[in-house]
Amino acid sequence: MKKAKNINSNTLLLLITVVLFIALYAGGCIVYSAKGFTHLQTFLNILITNSGLICVACGLTVVMLTAGIDISVGSLVAMDCMMLAVGMRNGIGAIPMCLLVLITGVVFGLVQGSLIGYLNIQPFIVTMAGMFFGRGMTAVICTEQVSITQEINATFYKWANAKITLPFGGYTNNKGKYMAPFVRVEVLIALLVLIIIFLMLRYTRFGRALYAIGGSEQSAAMMGLNVKATKMKAYMLSSVLTSIGGICYCLNTMAGSVQQATGLEMDAISSAVIGGTLLTGGVGNVLGSFIGVLINGTISSIVKTNGKLASSWPNILTAALLFVFIVIQSLFAAMRARKNR
Repeated sequence: MKKAKNINSNTLLLLITVVLFIALYAGGCIVYSAKGFTHLQTFLNILITNSGLICVACGLTVVMLTAGIDISVGSLVAMDCMMLAVGMRNGIGAIPMCLLVLITGVVFGLVQGSLIGYLNIQPFIVTMAGMFFGRGMTAVICTEQVSITQEINATFYKWANAKITLPFGGYTNNKGKYMAPFVRVEVLIALLVLIIIFLMLRYTRFGRALYAIGGSEQSAAMMGLNVKATKMKAYMLSSVLTSIGGICYCLNTMAGSVQQATGLEMDAISSAVIGGTLLTGGVGNVLGSFIGVLINGTISSIVKTNGKLASSWPNILTAALLFVFIVIQSLFAAMRARKNR
């Protein structure tokens, strides 16, 4: 019976998120149709720009399902980008550097997950320390902005500039030239991550354990689940997905910088919450987090298309949406508490 309630909560919260996204995007298409908002490429550009955030939001969703949090993801992305940029500038190949970044994600998550899972230290404190460490190590690697050019690494440059053209959804511009819509490599990586994590949460024992721990840690332990090991694995997976997101982020920016990805952790958390992931754990879905990323991306795209609104408006609108969804989540929690009495 409890499982059915969780499914109902997941479904309803996801439905609200989807309806909101459709309403926002449809409104942008109606108001800014003359500025090309209706073109398929506008939507694809949102995916391209936010490919790294999609991976990070998937990782945050996994952690938040256990009623945890990870605020170190932005600094880890910055460190990953700086590692890639400096490593390739020093002559190391793109593939070895990407593997090194993924190994860094494993170690980073293993340390944080062990402290949280086995030593029972508060996730906020541990990941805050991880955030400071990541930012500090980024500056230790290099204090300047390092750009990745074709001369530095032709392979990575080729990956970043590769276009996967779609055979539909194009348009003819004012000069009579046909503009075919396209996506980039990082979008394919992000969508693959999304599909894998969705299937993992839905069909594997580990995925079910995450929901169980978030629903009631004590009940999960009584069911025979290894709560400590599952928590550690959740934070390891989050850091690995964040490092994958760091590679996607670097493919998009082609640079490493100390100030890079500032506030990315807040964007990922807000996307997960807007997507229906409860802060108290046990309820959530990566599809909802994906739609949450699209909502944030659509808001930014609308503001940019308008051209007259201040750049602070996306943050203001996201804050308003967060407030609304937190209130909705509180109502869900109150309703569940009454039914359990």
